[in-house]
Parts: sequence; C-alpha cells; structure tokens
Amino acid sequence: MATSMDYMNGSDVLFTIAGKGYGHCTTHSVTFNSETKERAVKPPVKNKQSKALFSGKGVTKMSISVHGEGFRYKGEEEMSLDEIRKLWGAGQSVVLECFERADSPAPYLKGNFVITKLEESSPAQDDATFNVDFENDGEPEVYPGQPTTGGSDTP
Repeated sequence: MATSMDYMNGSDVLFTIAGKGYGHCTTHSVTFNSETKERAVKPPVKNKQSKALFSGKGVTKMSISVHGEGFRYKGEEEMSLDEIRKLWGAGQSVVLECFERADSPAPYLKGNFVITKLEESSPAQDDATFNVDFENDGEPEVYPGQPTTGGSDTP
C-alpha cells in the first residue's frame, strides 16, 4: 500500500538554466514530444478480408519542451527574470538541466535549449510572476531512453 512518503514532492524536482536554479520557481513541466508517420499497407492477397485494417506508426521526430513559472523576487540569488531576459536577448541556446533533489543529483535531462517564450505578469495588488518556455536545440546530452554509447558510465 502506498503511503504519502512514496509520492514525489514537486518541490524536490528542479531545473537549472545555465548552471543556476530557476529562482523562486513555483512549478515547471517537461514535455517529451514525438511526431509520427503512419504506414498503412494492404494485407497480402492470401489473407482473408479484414474489417479493421490497422496501420503501423514510426517516430519521425522527437523534441523536448520545458516550461517554468515563478515569482519575481527583489533579492534573487538564483536565476532571475533580468538574467533570463539577457539570455533570451543573446539569441543563443543555454544549457538546461532537470533533476531530482538529492545529495548528488544526476540530471534526467541535460542539453542545449532555446528560450522560445518569456512572459511577465504584473497584476495590480498581486505578486509579479514570470514564465519561460524552452525547446531543445539538437539532441540533448542526457535524456530518458538515451542510447548508450558504451564509452561512458554516465547517463
């Protein structure tokens, strides 16, 4: 039987941008996307007629997107909105890592990502927040299901 200790706390799943934690992050999401191609073939002549013809699928493209949300904080010691604005303005990819909090965290995702969207929200009489979206820039260095190369013990 599962207990509350068996569930992962979202506060223990983190990500960094260019080596710095996403400051005052409230939530983030990682989406693994696959584009597919459908392949339908006619059954061989010797087969009986079939009512349901199922097609095969093949993956033609894979991508990863990361979305983060956080509060603006005047005394930010981690990655702030101002720093992310500068990274976005440079128009270059940044190294992004996603990992679980641990004594020696090993990322489950690490690679070059492009900032595709940066949005600030500053409603009157409420907390100012900002959101940032990333998309992978080429094949990440580390990702789930990554083929092993045999030359390294690291994932």
